[in-house]
Amino acid sequence: MAPEALTLGEIDAFYGESHVLQRVSFRLGVGRLLGLLGRNGAGKTTCMNVVMGLLAPRGGEVRLFGEPIGGRSPELIARRGAALVPQGRRIFRSLSVRENLTVALRKPAAGTQQRWTLDRVFATFPRLRERQHQSAGYLSGGEQQMLAIGRALMTNPRVLLLDEPSEGLAPQIVAEVMATIRKLKEQGLSILLVEQNPKLVFALADDIVILNSGRVVVADTTAALKAADIDLHQHLGLH
Repeated sequence: MAPEALTLGEIDAFYGESHVLQRVSFRLGVGRLLGLLGRNGAGKTTCMNVVMGLLAPRGGEVRLFGEPIGGRSPELIARRGAALVPQGRRIFRSLSVRENLTVALRKPAAGTQQRWTLDRVFATFPRLRERQHQSAGYLSGGEQQMLAIGRALMTNPRVLLLDEPSEGLAPQIVAEVMATIRKLKEQGLSILLVEQNPKLVFALADDIVILNSGRVVVADTTAALKAADIDLHQHLGLH
C-alpha cells in the first residue's frame, strides 16, 4: 500500500511554555485535499509550521510520503516536496512577478508526477503573465495571492500547504483562487488547506479535521460530516 502523503502522529508542540498542539494526529491521503478548521488560536498555523520545520515538535512524528521529517530543516523538507503558501502571502514586493517565480524554481522531488515551469504557472494564472515585469508590491491582493501560490508551485511540490488563501480577498477573487485549488487537486496534488471559512472547506475538501484548543476534536470525510449534519457552532463558534 502506498504511504500517505502527509502524516502527523501524536504531535506535541510548544511556544515557550505554552502547549499549543496536544497529541495532534491526522493523515492527508495521496491526491486528496484535507481541510483544517478551527477557531483563532486553535493550532492550525502551528500544524503548518511543524510540517515545514519552522517549529520543532517536542513529541510525536511527522512523515512525508512515509519519510520522517519532524524536526528537520525547512530546506530539507522543501527538497523532499513540501511547499507552504503562508498566511499574508509574504511575496518579495521589490522583485518583479517573474523574479518572484524564478527565484523559487526547484527540481522536482522523486515521485513528482508533473513538472511546474514558468509557462505552466502563467497558463494557470494568466494575469501573472500579463504583469510578469511589474513589481509584485503593486499587484492587487488577489494577484498577490495567485503569485504566492505560483511561487510555491515553482518548487515542484508533492504536498501543498495553504494557510488562509481567501483572507482579505473580494468574493469574486476568492472564487477564482478556490477554483484554481480545485484544479490542482484534480491534477493529483495532495493539499492541506487551512481556512476560516467552513463553507469553502466543505465545498473543496475530501476530508476535514477540526482543532479546538490544540486538540483534534473532529476527523472524518467531508461526505460523512455532511451526512451527520455536524454542529459547526459547537466547534467553531459559528452562528
